[in-house]
Amino acid sequence: MDNNKPNSQSRHNDTQNKTTSTDREFGYIYIVKSPASNELTVCAHIEKLTRDQKVIFPSRYGFDYGVVVGSAMEIGQYEPGATECQGSCLHGECSDRTVSVDDDLLASSEEMGIEVDEEVVKEEIPVEIEIASDMVKISGDVDWIERLVDVEDEAKYQDLVIKENEALLLCRKKVLQHKLDMKLVSAHYLFGEAKIIFFFTSSNRVDFRELVKDLVSVFRVRIELRQIGVRDESRVIGGLAVCGRDYCCHCLADKLNPVSIKMAKEQNLSLNSTKISGPCGRLLCCLSYEYDFYIEEKKKLPSEGSKLKIMHELMRISDINIISRKLTVTSVDGRSLSIPLNKLIYDEHNRRWDVEKGYLEELLAT
Repeated sequence: MDNNKPNSQSRHNDTQNKTTSTDREFGYIYIVKSPASNELTVCAHIEKLTRDQKVIFPSRYGFDYGVVVGSAMEIGQYEPGATECQGSCLHGECSDRTVSVDDDLLASSEEMGIEVDEEVVKEEIPVEIEIASDMVKISGDVDWIERLVDVEDEAKYQDLVIKENEALLLCRKKVLQHKLDMKLVSAHYLFGEAKIIFFFTSSNRVDFRELVKDLVSVFRVRIELRQIGVRDESRVIGGLAVCGRDYCCHCLADKLNPVSIKMAKEQNLSLNSTKISGPCGRLLCCLSYEYDFYIEEKKKLPSEGSKLKIMHELMRISDINIISRKLTVTSVDGRSLSIPLNKLIYDEHNRRWDVEKGYLEELLAT
C-alpha cells in the first residue's frame, strides 16, 4: 500500500475548503489579524467561525497565516443603554466544563447499587458562540478566506516562526557587513509562497540592493525589504505602554491615526513631552480616543477666556474641567471661584451665559 497516496477524506476536505470564488456569492464577513505584522484584513467565509479560529487568508503580501479576531458584519445604530454587543465585539470561545461527583450523588448511587468512581470526573464540552448571525452578499472588494488551518498548516507555521528568528539574526549580520544605516525590526516568511519580508526602520533612504543580492544567495528565495516608521515598529513588535497594558497599535487596531499636540491641550493635559509620548517617541495614540468627546462637550459650554457675570462683577473663565463637571472663574484681583456646570444657564434673549441666582445667593451667603 502506498502511504504517500492521499486518502479520499483528505481530498474531500481540501476540495471543500478551497471552493473557488465563483461558487461563492453569500458568506460571513470577519476581521482577520496577521500575527506577523498585526495588520487587520476584512475577509469572507462560507461558514460561521469563532474567535481565535486559525485560517489561511489573502493578506496584502500574499496568502498568509491569520487569526479571526471578530465579526465585521454591518451593525445597527447604537442606542444609549444598549447592552447587546455588536460587530467585532461578538466572539466565540471554547471552554471546558468540569463535573464533580459530590457526596449526595455517591450516597444515592450506593443505595441504588450503582458503582460510581469517587474521583472527580472531567467532561470536556466544547461551547461555541457564533460571531456572525446572517449571511450577506459578498462584493468584489472583500477577499475570501482560503481555508481553515489544519494540523499540517499549524506545524508548518511553527516551523516558519523558528526560521524567521534565524533569518533575522543572519540578516542583522549582513547589515553590519554592508555598513547600512538601518535597524531590522522583524522577518516574516510568507505562508503561501517562498518569500521572506524584512521590516526595517531608518531615518534616511537606504540603498540595500547589494544586501538583497547577498540575502538571495543565502536563502535562495525571493527577498523583500520594507521600510516602516517608528510607530509601525511598535505596532509590529508590541510591548507594554505607560499604562501597563499592551500597545494600542499592537493589540487594538492596526491603523495609526494622526495625533497632534492640540488633542492634549483640549483635554487640559500636561504638555510635558515625556508624559504624553509613548515608547515609540511619538505622541500617545490614546490622546485621540477622548478628543471628540471633549470637543462635543465644550460646544455645549462657554469658551475659556469669556466673561461670566457673578452678581455685579464680571469674572473671566480660566478653566473648564469636563471630568469633574466644574469651571473656574477668576476676578481681576486674582480671586477664584469654582462653579458646577449644571448651575449654568444660557440666556437665549441676551445670548449670554449666567449662573443660577439661587446657587449664587447660597454660595455667597456662606
